[in-house]
Amino acid sequence: MSRLSDWEQRLAAAVAHARTQPFEWGNHDCATWAFDVRRELTGGPDDAALWRGRYTTPLGAQRVLRKLGWSDLETGGRNLLGDPLRFVLLAQRGDLVLGSDPEAFGVCLGAGVAFVGPDGLSFLPLSKCRLAWRT
Repeated sequence: MSRLSDWEQRLAAAVAHARTQPFEWGNHDCATWAFDVRRELTGGPDDAALWRGRYTTPLGAQRVLRKLGWSDLETGGRNLLGDPLRFVLLAQRGDLVLGSDPEAFGVCLGAGVAFVGPDGLSFLPLSKCRLAWRT
């Protein structure tokens, strides 16, 4: 899937907007935000529609994962995005990544990754992630 010509501005806007939004399970959480950013950068499908608004708690998120046939976020990522990059450090700005502690989807910003979590938007080094997918 190719990116839209103004993807860099869209990425910056998505990060700026995420800073102002409160965390909300099923609407503004790690997976929903990361996949919404992917759609924004590519004009691709709304994969987050599979789970958006279907849960309000961590337990509810686990139930939705199971209903989708996914044992964890990695399985969901592989089902929706295919095989990850061979090395996570090959991720580029705008690529989706999967952090390991906690397991969460984020968006690569270069050497760092942005994640949406209960404390708002947070950042970790790319080296702390375990999988990445080209967007």
